[in-house]
Amino acid sequence: MVYRVYVEKRPELASEADSLKNDIRSFLGIKSLERLRIVNRYDTEGISRELFDAAVATVFSEPQTDEVYYDLLPLENAHLIAVEYLPGQFDQRADSAAQCVQIISRSEMPVIKTAKIYALYGKLSEDDLNKIEKYLINPVECRRAALDELDTLVSENPVPEKVGILDGFRDADDHAMDAVIADFSLAMDKEDLRVCRDHFRKEGRDPTVTELKMLDTYWSDHCRHTTFNTVIDSAEFSDALLQGAYNDYLAIREKLGRKKPQCLMDMGTIAAALLKSDGRLKGLDESDEINACTVKIKAEIDGREEDWLLLFKNETHNHPTEIEPFGGAATCIGGAIRDPLSGRSYVYAAMRVTGAADPLRPVSETLPGKLPQRKLVTTAAAGYSSYGNQIGLATGLVDEIYHDGYAAKRMEIGAVLGAVPAENVRRETPAAGDVVILLGGRTGRDGIGGATGSSKAHNV
Repeated sequence: MVYRVYVEKRPELASEADSLKNDIRSFLGIKSLERLRIVNRYDTEGISRELFDAAVATVFSEPQTDEVYYDLLPLENAHLIAVEYLPGQFDQRADSAAQCVQIISRSEMPVIKTAKIYALYGKLSEDDLNKIEKYLINPVECRRAALDELDTLVSENPVPEKVGILDGFRDADDHAMDAVIADFSLAMDKEDLRVCRDHFRKEGRDPTVTELKMLDTYWSDHCRHTTFNTVIDSAEFSDALLQGAYNDYLAIREKLGRKKPQCLMDMGTIAAALLKSDGRLKGLDESDEINACTVKIKAEIDGREEDWLLLFKNETHNHPTEIEPFGGAATCIGGAIRDPLSGRSYVYAAMRVTGAADPLRPVSETLPGKLPQRKLVTTAAAGYSSYGNQIGLATGLVDEIYHDGYAAKRMEIGAVLGAVPAENVRRETPAAGDVVILLGGRTGRDGIGGATGSSKAHNV
């Protein structure tokens, strides 16, 4: 059986609905919208009716703040738009509810799916409703949901019996490679694809789709840092300050006897190499397993001096936040948290620096193919705070820069600071035969292809 319940904030507490109504009236210019209500729908399968009824007042709703319905009758005079996540997309609300129900029942985790229903009141035209729907639904992450009852929540996902082979790839010309890039939405450019073609030509075979997709992921700018590792043969600057900095870089390379090619990555890391060469990085904690920068410090605790490790890390998620603002900003701060945490440190503080174009401009001035700046700004802020709030992380600095240079792609930076007593940390070098344990929730479809999606060239 699939059991369904609708949950809505009481009118005096419906701040989310009131805020969205004001956005639609002012930002979209639809003054005929008189009232808006937001109802969260929960569908549950795999539990008894008794357990479901118990969960309604303990998991799905808060009796002090919410109204609960078992049908849509209270909304029958409204225009209804129901929105749900795409299949495979991570639904945090559903996942959290399923975990809570499992804790109560101490048995198998149920299947739960959620949808958000927007009830719109007023003399709204078809064009008005289309504009509102477009504003509410980001096709990258969600879709229009049906209002009908469901027979089951279990999805059928057939496993492909055979992986496709790109017949004729080893003999592909430039025109054919353009078609491959377009058909498979690759981040690789034609030069990269030529290297792949020549390799498989030597092997005397064509690649599978899986092989090509794996190469596209590992050769993406996100993973291989192709932009930062692009070899610079020579450079000249019209700005005297920049030319001086570049000359200093060349002088440091000569002093260190640097053999690796000139590139932006080398420019960004050579200062640390110089400090280490001069013996001024004695406090740096180095290990094959460290991903966050880790510095050895002395801390005074209760009048005594202790050895501690200070860890800090920043993460940028510009493109992911541009196309999926909530998840992109959430995983921006989440990615920064991950590294000190894996370095055995609790994370204590964070900062957020972002860039956007003017969020007050009308939606009509949005660049083609882009989300409105106001939607980006507000939804990304909600995503960042959602992740940080769940682990109790305090963000002491939040700066948002507004400039037209961020109209094509926003800037999203999250940074964190952590610390841990040095005696609590044991460093080891990974070795063959070590057991690797993965901890955490399952990855949704939103985590697949993220590296290549954020590495594609854009022409805006």
